[in-house]
Amino acid sequence: MSDMEIRDDRAAGRLEAIGGGEVLGHIEYFVLASPERALVPVHTIVEPAHEGKGIAGSLARELYRTAQREGTVVAPLCPYVIKWAERHPEEAPQADPELQRAAKEWLVSHPGRF
Repeated sequence: MSDMEIRDDRAAGRLEAIGGGEVLGHIEYFVLASPERALVPVHTIVEPAHEGKGIAGSLARELYRTAQREGTVVAPLCPYVIKWAERHPEEAPQADPELQRAAKEWLVSHPGRF
């Protein structure tokens, strides 16, 4: 979508796709601090009226670009982002397995966060 803007609401842990004054979709994520800093996407949601327009892929791509700009990595737990990363290995470097494990442990230790 050419008239779409993606904005990072870090405080809320949401990367949002905005178009026509409304949220078209978003990725919910958290920032893992240890064993190293990482962006950890947990859910990707696109509003039903906007499915099939490439919004989820645009959000995933921007999440990886954000991580690259910040000098950090993405440790995906979201099934969509995992599949997107597998299809785009040149844009989505694989996270260390220990980092993936730490991200899963963080999520389990924070029930109700997502």
